[in-house]
Amino acid sequence: MYLKENTKWVIMNLYTKYRQYAIQRGVRLMDDFKELKAYGKINLGLDVLRKRKDNYHELRMIMQTVSVCDDISVKVLPEDEIRIETRLLFDERSKLEYGGIEGKDNIAYKAAKLMKDLFNIEKGFHIRIDKRIPIAAGMGGGSADAAAVIKALNSLLDLRLKEDELTDLGLKLGADVPYCIVGGTVLAEGIGEKLTKLKALPETGILLVKPELNVSTKEVYEGLKSEDLKAEERPDIDNIVKAIEEQDIRAVCKGLKNVMETYTVKKYPVIANIKEAMMKENARASLMSGSGPTVFGIFDKEEELMACYEKFRNGVYRNLATQIYVSTTVNY
Repeated sequence: MYLKENTKWVIMNLYTKYRQYAIQRGVRLMDDFKELKAYGKINLGLDVLRKRKDNYHELRMIMQTVSVCDDISVKVLPEDEIRIETRLLFDERSKLEYGGIEGKDNIAYKAAKLMKDLFNIEKGFHIRIDKRIPIAAGMGGGSADAAAVIKALNSLLDLRLKEDELTDLGLKLGADVPYCIVGGTVLAEGIGEKLTKLKALPETGILLVKPELNVSTKEVYEGLKSEDLKAEERPDIDNIVKAIEEQDIRAVCKGLKNVMETYTVKKYPVIANIKEAMMKENARASLMSGSGPTVFGIFDKEEELMACYEKFRNGVYRNLATQIYVSTTVNY
């Protein structure tokens, strides 16, 4: 019995030492290549409660994953470096000139660097991003990419980090990254890091429309006077949560509200024009996502969604936007 127990202890000890060595050296434990989808998000309700002493803002918001996504691939390299390659696969009508962020300013690079430094990884990574989520659009595209890199490296390096450990890492990169790691239908509080999973929203047709402009989240926060907002300008987050738990999509739609519209819509009236057009085309509800400028519409019927899509793409609303996507809700 002693010999069996002693042998078991020796094997476990050797495995632990090998795993530590492998992590430090970047040795292939599972595979050397991983592909993931980095899904975008919309906000079904967004309230900015106050500005904190640390200059962050206290939030309450309901986040929902949508099917528009970036494709992320991560390959382990023998060289000790991080390479970023970005391909922009936006709607061909988009007139904005986007430059793919290839180097250290890319949040995907920062995610890989964080993992390398924390776990003493001496090997490198080649990260390729096929980007479809609009940039600077209020859909969390950068945060989604960072979350995908963290999850990919957790798998590739066999780190076996739990979800709460992954979200802690994500918070070091940005307030939306923890949500993008968790995904689905979620109540987010604090600066966005306190996450409560909600019952999955039923699969719902979503039209996403981004006008030809970019909006700085920093600018919106600086311009927003949250302390001056009236009660009717704020979403009733608790009621939306209740409607989600009861799977009442009509009540969810009725409660949609985003306080950031009080700043962004005033500065960029095209956002209001897009919302009005969607409602005219039988959307059950329409709202700006995040700090904007992307607007989403929720539709009951697929044929009405597609008819609205065609009018934005080729019809009477084609001058309002350059990036238009048919999407659905996604839950993990």
